Amino acid sequence: MLSKRKDHAFGKNVYLLGRNEWGELLWLEAPAWDCDWDWGFGYVEVYTGRGGRGRVSPSKATDISSHSHFNGLVGIFDDSKKYISHLNESPRMKETVLTDAESWELCDLMKSFYVLKDAAAIFHTGGSHLATSSVSLKSTETENYINQIAIPAITARVLEILSPAQSQ
Repeated sequence: MLSKRKDHAFGKNVYLLGRNEWGELLWLEAPAWDCDWDWGFGYVEVYTGRGGRGRVSPSKATDISSHSHFNGLVGIFDDSKKYISHLNESPRMKETVLTDAESWELCDLMKSFYVLKDAAAIFHTGGSHLATSSVSLKSTETENYINQIAIPAITARVLEILSPAQSQ
């Protein structure tokens, strides 16, 4: 198991998730409140620079060599049709910074984040807008609860799980 690490890259805090099958370090970007109505979170980055692709500290990186989303790592079927429920059981991950209990909790929190982010968008706009509907789901109160209370609680716990232990 890798040690937990927090670093900084391109104006954002990042948290080490682990090392993938190619030896690249995967980092989760800290959450950001974007465009005054939406959360940006779940972005997984691989950084590049001196020291090789994906093996450089984010604070020393000169570029991002890979940008993906956390929900592309779990909640999916692998090549052998096995469902990947949490990060520690992913064949794409060589090692992580998480115990199995932390891996399960992190994935549960991230799933909840994605569901609530989508729900907040529906409550913001009034619907999914795939077709014209006479039913409006717009609810500022529900949108505010999700964006101001539920998602901040989720992201705070995610960062707590991924943060290195504080020295006493």
